[in-house]
Amino acid sequence: MSIRKMHVMYGLLFAAPWIMGFLLFTLYPLLQAVRYSFMDYNILETPKWTGLNNYRLLLNDPTVKIALYNTFFHVIFTVPLTIIAGLGIALLLNSDIRGIAVYRTMYYLPSIVPTVAAAVMFIYVFRPSNGLLTVAVNFIGKPFGIRSPVWLGDPAMAKPSVILVQLWRAGGGLIIYLAGLKNISRSYYESAELDGAGVFRKFFNITIPLLTPTLLFQLIMGLISASQIFTDAFVITAGGPNQMTYYLCFYIYDNAFKYWRMGYACTVAWLLFAIVMVLTAINMRLSSKWVHYN
Repeated sequence: MSIRKMHVMYGLLFAAPWIMGFLLFTLYPLLQAVRYSFMDYNILETPKWTGLNNYRLLLNDPTVKIALYNTFFHVIFTVPLTIIAGLGIALLLNSDIRGIAVYRTMYYLPSIVPTVAAAVMFIYVFRPSNGLLTVAVNFIGKPFGIRSPVWLGDPAMAKPSVILVQLWRAGGGLIIYLAGLKNISRSYYESAELDGAGVFRKFFNITIPLLTPTLLFQLIMGLISASQIFTDAFVITAGGPNQMTYYLCFYIYDNAFKYWRMGYACTVAWLLFAIVMVLTAINMRLSSKWVHYN
């Protein structure tokens, strides 16, 4: 056996655990989801082929429309806000002051807190009687006659409450933003300073253009993550009030494990997949107009 063939064999051998995991836990479920989307399947009985029936039901399902609207609302507001908040935190922490590592760790910690634990914590933060946020708003707004809203019980405030939970984790992109900022050569700023450029001119003419590849990555990952919002809504609001936080992933979960309609759940899942793919493709297509590579 030649040395090259031995290297290939050893490479495949070392990669075999990952390859087997991918085939068994990713590719196979993906193909099965395609198959079940054309079937009536309740998990307990043999799947029955129904053709495009699930997709016809999807087009006329009023709950899908509600879940779609809620999901789009969440994506439209959460993605820009988390990008702005994450970039702002990174800019503040992109310095060499004493103890900067401690500050970076503090801002990054919320992103590694288990999602369910964080969601349970925010139930107490949003409590209408003695929740931390409720008490803070009442204290600050007392001189102005402002009272805290019922965060989770008010249909108008339910969606913003879930978005606030997402913003609490905005420091998760801190490492990526800092890597992008560190990759910008200091010589650009020095040249701009010699020309008399101020802080805002340097930010908008140097930092933002050279950071656009990082912003594109965060935008794509943010779209994918925000469109799959589930755990926060499931634990904190249970989809309420009045289905105001009932998202597509929530509807997929209910169909699969509450109504035992696994086939229809797979159909809704493929709708979500198609939406994410289209949004990603649009952003990648438009990226050539605003992303600048060094």
